[in-house]
Amino acid sequence: MSRLNAFVTGTDTEVGKTAISCALLHAAAARGLRTAAVKPLAAGCDAEGHNEDALALQAAMTEELPYAQVNPVALAPSVAPHIAARQAGKRLQVGRLAGLCRGVTSGPADFVLIEGAGGWRVPVNERETLADLARELGFGVILVVGMRLGCINHALLTAEAIRRDGLPLLGWVANQVGEPMACHAENVDTLRRWLPAPLLGEVPRLTPFDPKKASDLLDLSLIYGM
Repeated sequence: MSRLNAFVTGTDTEVGKTAISCALLHAAAARGLRTAAVKPLAAGCDAEGHNEDALALQAAMTEELPYAQVNPVALAPSVAPHIAARQAGKRLQVGRLAGLCRGVTSGPADFVLIEGAGGWRVPVNERETLADLARELGFGVILVVGMRLGCINHALLTAEAIRRDGLPLLGWVANQVGEPMACHAENVDTLRRWLPAPLLGEVPRLTPFDPKKASDLLDLSLIYGM
């Protein structure tokens, strides 16, 4: 069975990257795939040093991985990662983060997601961004578009940046992050025409969010070739 490793990014922060990643993991598992995910860098952790998004990914995957492998760099303050690292007296490096990711991507899972933090150009240090991590890994990218006012511009700029960084945009997901935006269908149609990748699915606002239910709305075959 073929393998797929992908980097998940978003048009901004709080657009549902983790929710959609969990749904993609469930969709892959439903096809009989062994799944895993890594949140290599997370800012915003509880007293035990655990990040809510990383815990959600850990619960959604089929492989049993220790938390430290799912989220190797966990920073307490809920601020930009490079600032949180500076406050913690740590120096983040893309090469090190890539090595931590490869510990999982080289494992037995058929489908592995690497989830970024915030958007495409989030700084890791003074010179590197999470885009450099995706480039170091060489993975195709799945873009989560938060369907709200301004999403077309954010999505097209992100897709352009991904292309200029030499990586393929595998697909994108239209995720409703709040109340339906005005002209929702028209915005989705515009993005379908302009984005150079297939729409994997539209996910409405689910309260509470149910990754299994959301997974039914995603067509994984568009990127997995099944």
